[in-house]
Amino acid sequence: MSDGASVAARRRDAGAIFALALAARLAMVAWAAGRFPPTADGAYYQRIAERIAAGLGYTWLWPDGVVTYAAHYPVGYPGALGALYALLGAHPAVAMLLNAVLGALAALAVHRLAARAAPRSRAVPALSGGLVALHPGLVAYTPALMTEGVTGSLVACAAWASARARERRPALAPFAVIGLLIGAATLVRPQALLLAPLFAGLALSGSPPAGGPRLLPSLAARAARAAPVLLAVIAALLVCAPWTARNCLRMNQCALVSVNGGWNLLIGADPASTGAWAPVQVPEACREVFDEAGKDACFGREARRYIAEHPGEWLGLVPRKLAATFDYCGAAGWYLHASNSSAFSEADKVALGAVETVFERVVLLAALVWAARRPAQAPGAARRPSLAQRALDIARLALFALGVVAALHVHAWVGYLALLGLALLKGRALLRAPVLVGAALAVLAATAATHAVFFGAGRYALVAFPLLSGLAALAAARQEAE
Repeated sequence: MSDGASVAARRRDAGAIFALALAARLAMVAWAAGRFPPTADGAYYQRIAERIAAGLGYTWLWPDGVVTYAAHYPVGYPGALGALYALLGAHPAVAMLLNAVLGALAALAVHRLAARAAPRSRAVPALSGGLVALHPGLVAYTPALMTEGVTGSLVACAAWASARARERRPALAPFAVIGLLIGAATLVRPQALLLAPLFAGLALSGSPPAGGPRLLPSLAARAARAAPVLLAVIAALLVCAPWTARNCLRMNQCALVSVNGGWNLLIGADPASTGAWAPVQVPEACREVFDEAGKDACFGREARRYIAEHPGEWLGLVPRKLAATFDYCGAAGWYLHASNSSAFSEADKVALGAVETVFERVVLLAALVWAARRPAQAPGAARRPSLAQRALDIARLALFALGVVAALHVHAWVGYLALLGLALLKGRALLRAPVLVGAALAVLAATAATHAVFFGAGRYALVAFPLLSGLAALAAARQEAE
């Protein structure tokens, strides 16, 4: 097949993946729209979106009739819903349709990333996109008025922008696109801001594009490489800047996006924590603080004080938090059952959870297979492995075995950490890897680090699932395509 025909075929595949992902999610919306009202955090997002649509801003109406400015949860998702509600009406089905479109875009983005990671194959990109398109956890979460699926989609699109920026170096405009997408994700989930410099760095890594400039020596080269990263970070911050200014004005305290970091840190610093969310235990010092931002600041101070005084106990909670995040997701079944238990019973929840868990463990196993491969040797390299290479091979085998056992057992979080460890053993080869690889590992590492500090929940892992599904499909790619 000629290069032109191959490109055309891949574009048709990409369109088919998007259509498949959208059809699966629209079918879910058609079934769920009249059955499942917003619940849990979704009820809060729905109410805030209704107020935004009515021109009342991000404010909260209390039972006694008092209205206050709020910023407890990030504004991005209810703000987007509010804009749509103002145009189309404040019905949860509108939010579900937004989720469906963004979810389909994630499948498309992963397909395009995989097409760059495995340029000689049509099957690998199709498998990557198909895994995202039909991921049971992602598809069934479409009716949920929650933020994790939306964040995962925005992050996948930002990774796609990173791959395009790598191809178009030294142009700076694509790095601004990375920043804009990460900025949008930050307004939905603030910790996404960490990905702006990482994704920009991924665009700068790898081999220079054909005919592009080689690395210049000296300070000028370092400045030239720093500028795109700085541009991506600034663009992300500029997306958030109007909301940050609003918080400084209305909340009596500046906050980049939201004022719940102190709450979450305190929940994750409770010595009785199971690692998951629990009602906050209000410290004595904060009982008379009623201002929303002030209370969050007080909670943060008390949490940091506890951590400084009991670092060992706090670190001992990390395995519980990671287990709560990665061992079992089940977010879709949990939401549907909580919303309408008569339409989605406990047995339905368990069945969906089982299907989703098997799917996610297979994805993890495939990703481990990819990561366990020894990097391809450069032409002319010595065929006989050195002592250091043998030691690496032993470490690689041990981590792979640990990851497989964990993936087949209860504690999948150990398998995800083993995946990160195996990837690091690739050494400098990891710097030359496709953007899909680096982005998937970066999101996984950022998710693990974030919830090791705060607290865990299965739904938080959804953010990493689109890119991890794409990475898993690379196990089927030829070694030289990686």
